[in-house]
Amino acid sequence: MHTPIRIGTRESQLAVWQATQVKELISQQGIIAELVFIKSEGDIDLKTPLYEMGVQGVFTRSLDSALLNNRIDIAVHSMKDVPTQLPQGIRQAAVLKRGPVYDLLVYKTDPAFLAQKEYIAHIATSSIRRKAQWLHKYPGHQIHNLRGNVNTRLRRLEEESWDAAIFAQAGLERIHLRPEKSLLLDWMLPAPAQGAIMIVSREEDEIAANACDPLNDPDTAFCTQIEREFLRTLLGGCSTPISALAEIEDDELFFRGHILSLDGHEKVEVEKILPIDRAAGIGRLAAEELLENGGKAIADSIRAAAAPASASHNS
Repeated sequence: MHTPIRIGTRESQLAVWQATQVKELISQQGIIAELVFIKSEGDIDLKTPLYEMGVQGVFTRSLDSALLNNRIDIAVHSMKDVPTQLPQGIRQAAVLKRGPVYDLLVYKTDPAFLAQKEYIAHIATSSIRRKAQWLHKYPGHQIHNLRGNVNTRLRRLEEESWDAAIFAQAGLERIHLRPEKSLLLDWMLPAPAQGAIMIVSREEDEIAANACDPLNDPDTAFCTQIEREFLRTLLGGCSTPISALAEIEDDELFFRGHILSLDGHEKVEVEKILPIDRAAGIGRLAAEELLENGGKAIADSIRAAAAPASASHNS
């Protein structure tokens, strides 16, 4: 009798959906697998804005710790939550075929307010990236902090007097919670690796790695690697408004990326189109180009703003 592969997951409905997908895919190979539920700091503290929590890995640390302590064999993460530098002893075992990449605006009554220049809309999101892009397009709007899992955030939108809130399309659609009153924000560039699911395992665990290998989608793995290289080169985390999207079409790679100031006023962007066989490393090169063309000044100002906050946070 083979020992089941223990799949670590957070307890939110979306996290369980993701882990269940992995369990089913592994089971199709005739391998027994089971879910193990682990609480994360990001789920426990729902009041502190994400960008004040030293966010890198806030949703992944608990699972990675369980992995390194041999409580689980693999962990399933929303890839956009995973720090670009994996913890020592942990490796990327697979990236599943990507789901929808964009964000949605879930509104309460009517989206006509978006066309009303004088109207001060109240929009909710805990994402500093979404906030900066929204304020770049709608500088007069007010942004409110909204934390919690998808269900909690939808409920709070109903309870508060806000006009709308921003969600990841993949998150709502995967668990069949996308409301009819929602708009696709295809002008808003997603977080690097948004819509992708990553499986990680211990570096030395060949059994887990072999079980996950058939689940890997090479195109998704390649595109998300480019996006995460872009993020890493810009030294960005969840507290930086950095966005990136790489897409493959007809053997060509299309890449778009940008960085914004926290208030959304300043924006520096970069675009690249090149054959796939010449696209390796383009994330780093695009980031270096962006830094030279004004991105460094924005990144420096964000880091300067974050320094006093982290100092008081650690005191």
